[in-house]
Amino acid sequence: MPVHAADATIRLAETHPRCEVLGPGIRFAVWVQGCPLHCAECTSPAWIPEVGGVEVGVGELADRIADQAIDGLTLSGGEPFAQAAELADLVARVRARRDLSVMSYTGYVLEHLRRHGDAAQHRLLDALDILVDGPYLANRHARLRWRGSANQRLHYLTGRHRPLPDDDSAGLQIELGADGAIRWLGVPAVRQFRVEFERRLGLAPAPDAVPLAE
Repeated sequence: MPVHAADATIRLAETHPRCEVLGPGIRFAVWVQGCPLHCAECTSPAWIPEVGGVEVGVGELADRIADQAIDGLTLSGGEPFAQAAELADLVARVRARRDLSVMSYTGYVLEHLRRHGDAAQHRLLDALDILVDGPYLANRHARLRWRGSANQRLHYLTGRHRPLPDDDSAGLQIELGADGAIRWLGVPAVRQFRVEFERRLGLAPAPDAVPLAE
């Protein structure tokens, strides 16, 4: 792997190279650490604080994505547009090697980003093929493809993908790790899924058992 001197870093919560429930096809998913929006009943509360996670060089992560991704890259978190400069650089470096589809989540709405976003946020927005926008609103929880509440919108920003006729939930990807830990990815169709899932299994959430969710 190439060495990237004095590389900018991304504060990273988690990655998964084979995510099948957060965008079209099989995607390399990146969840960033830190979100200023603090949505009630967030499925990944451990990823809200700006502290935590790990710092990873942009170039190092770009190489990993370019080597391992299958159909595309999905950015989530946390709030991707809180680290827009680093993620825009990440997408540019990945696409210098492979022309991958790129999708992102954001708690901001598209109109706000276009009118009030900074230059880095505009760069990231311009690099996306698909955007899911809007905060998660627990009182409007809905069973929708790649989204958790009815206010969230699915924007196809380029001609790379076409809207699917079915807007039902893409479901969850549940995995049993080599360490015996159960982890899940995706947008739950049921409100407070994580709490109920752990209760029914009789599990107490361990510090490292963070759901790989939206």
